[in-house]
Amino acid sequence: MRKLYHSRVSCAVLSGLLVTSFPATAQDQIEEIHVWGSDSDQRFGNLSPTSLLTPEDFRSINVATTEDVVKFEPSVVIRRRFIGDSNGVLGMRGSNMFQTSRSMVFADGVPLHYLLQSRWNGAPRWTMVSPSEIAQVETLYGPFSAEYSGNAMGGVVNIETAIPQQEEFHIDSSYFSQNFDAYGFDDTVDGHKTFVSYGNKFGDTSVYLSFNRLENESQPQTFRAGSRSSSDTAMDVTGTFVDNDDRGRSANWFMDTGIVDTETNNYKFKLGHDFGNWSTLLNIAYEDRVSVSDASNSYLQDSNGSSVYSGHVVDNGRQYFVPASRFATSNLDRDSLNVGVRLRGQLTDTVELEANISRFEVLNDNNRSSSTHLEDPNYTLAGQVQDFGDTGWDTAELKLNFDDLGVRGLGLVTGIRHESYELNLDIYNSDNYAAGEKTAFRSRSGGETEILAAFAQLNYQINDQWDAAFGLRWEDFESSNGYFDSDDATTTEFELTQVPTRGEDKVSPKVSLGYLPNSNWSVRYSLAKAYRFPIVEELFSQYEAFNTVSISNPGLKPEDGLHHNLMVERELAAGYVRVNLFSETIDNVIESQTGIIDGGTSLRTFLPVDEIQTNGIEFVTNSNDLFIDNLDVRFNVVYTDSEIVKNAPNPSIEGNVYPRMPEWRGNLLATYNISNDWNVGLNFQYASDSYGRTDNSDREDNVYGAQDGYERVGLKFSYRLDNGLALGFGIDNITNEVAFVAHPWPGRTFYFNISYDL
Repeated sequence: MRKLYHSRVSCAVLSGLLVTSFPATAQDQIEEIHVWGSDSDQRFGNLSPTSLLTPEDFRSINVATTEDVVKFEPSVVIRRRFIGDSNGVLGMRGSNMFQTSRSMVFADGVPLHYLLQSRWNGAPRWTMVSPSEIAQVETLYGPFSAEYSGNAMGGVVNIETAIPQQEEFHIDSSYFSQNFDAYGFDDTVDGHKTFVSYGNKFGDTSVYLSFNRLENESQPQTFRAGSRSSSDTAMDVTGTFVDNDDRGRSANWFMDTGIVDTETNNYKFKLGHDFGNWSTLLNIAYEDRVSVSDASNSYLQDSNGSSVYSGHVVDNGRQYFVPASRFATSNLDRDSLNVGVRLRGQLTDTVELEANISRFEVLNDNNRSSSTHLEDPNYTLAGQVQDFGDTGWDTAELKLNFDDLGVRGLGLVTGIRHESYELNLDIYNSDNYAAGEKTAFRSRSGGETEILAAFAQLNYQINDQWDAAFGLRWEDFESSNGYFDSDDATTTEFELTQVPTRGEDKVSPKVSLGYLPNSNWSVRYSLAKAYRFPIVEELFSQYEAFNTVSISNPGLKPEDGLHHNLMVERELAAGYVRVNLFSETIDNVIESQTGIIDGGTSLRTFLPVDEIQTNGIEFVTNSNDLFIDNLDVRFNVVYTDSEIVKNAPNPSIEGNVYPRMPEWRGNLLATYNISNDWNVGLNFQYASDSYGRTDNSDREDNVYGAQDGYERVGLKFSYRLDNGLALGFGIDNITNEVAFVAHPWPGRTFYFNISYDL
């Protein structure tokens, strides 16, 4: 039976409290720390394929943010475009990186997944937990457990942090730098991170405080090409980059959005208390994020050598149009608060209760944008202000674990869960965007969703060789208070269309059967039905910004998935080899459909694709002392075939490969422990080409907008001194490969690290 429990886990950590980017290996530094988690990914009776990471497992990774720890896990892709990117979207198994509401992330039981928006806006709030405090990460694949909703169609990432057991002080700092060269940009960008924490335990009470500051410059994220035009007054210019776009069409590239300056401050407070057989944990995280993009680069110059920022232009006989709004600045300020409380304890010798409540609130999310480049001769303070109003979510769950139901080997986990989400987005025309002036509404939209769920799962250890599980999850979904603008310009009022309340309920059965033929081999087949209900943005998002128009679709039905997994595993002396065969058929797949209108404006709405079929085979091996002593290896490779099977509204895309689903992905982490204090690590990531469009028309490689394959190699060197100091040096993307996942991946990046524990 799968059961999370409160255990003492021995981890190699610097001083028994924190996990830094230089995990300890010296045996005399091992301390016991409290972790609310599971102790192994080899558990017989676990319904979902599972992978477990401890600090020793990510010694080969150049860790700057929490995404780095997870990105080498099997069948996982995280599109973090640069260190400090707020859009580090997560894809798992048959769910691509833009299907963000199909993956769940928890830190100490507190949701980090962002089920309000989708695609790049729906990335988990990774920075609410710092990598330096992580004690273990458990990844579960697919919706095979009744404990999780259909938002686990891809999988679940459970992060557990260390709970202080004695007085500890820790500080670590990192510097990183990359050179990036593409189109008309060639420069070095850099950044740094500083983390400091203090923890102590007073009797049965543990206290933890931390501060994490990250500042970084990114490589340009967007490159723009002009639309062909015809004008008798076109200006002669030079500087055009002529190259293909993602569809293989010749394009006139005239600008990039320049360096993005990001700054993120995270403040964390944890308070744990044990009383008798009960444990509680209060978790408070506050994030202050600033992102500034105001240095876009025009490649174009007129006959006087001055930069050109708008108008009809002609270069070597190529005439095209340059919209001034492409050079708009962006100043984002965001403040978020995340609060969670966990309670766990024994009601009786055989019954355990666990309760989790959390609140995530966007305190401020304000983006101020100009309408032109700051150096454009036509520049004024006129612009736009985007502002999120009441936005956030609440969750509450009560769960009971019964170890003994009167039949030997028969257990039950059952519970109820409530989730509510609210998003309100206003976009204003502004006469003074720099001051944040909100002159008049341009668009408004928002709404709420709510899910009430009850679940029960019987876990039966039939004998030493066989086990079975039968689960059922009931979910009642409701959308309410939805609205979007329908303004009549001839009236003084700003009219809104109210969306009627609607709801539906679904039942999702789960079945799993496991077989242990002997002590070395295990086989498990799992089957699950899952429903993923639409989120607020998909239902109600309707707005107009300078270059984007979004249209709401409040009639969306839930995604309907049937998932299979067959796992065969062979235990090794110090690890395992595992093969997973998986298949999933999902109907009513909610897809963001985008087209281009009005000479470059992006028109988007959410429409369902009738049916997607995904089949895959995954090979995983994790082993210590593999082939030679002191060599620890984690290797995984997955083949995935994801096909659009049915789509009645547009049958021409039937048979196409589903977007952002490469056929092959693979990861390698290899650590050689030269001594107790010195280790060398190698990491490698591979992905084959994929498509970004359902029509599969984007076949060009190595251009902006493409979904390139990539081969990224990294090195990590760590050395620990006896006085509590640790030093590290690393390189990512050693070959300096230029590749795009629509936006560009980072170039060769150097890391320098130092940490100290007292």
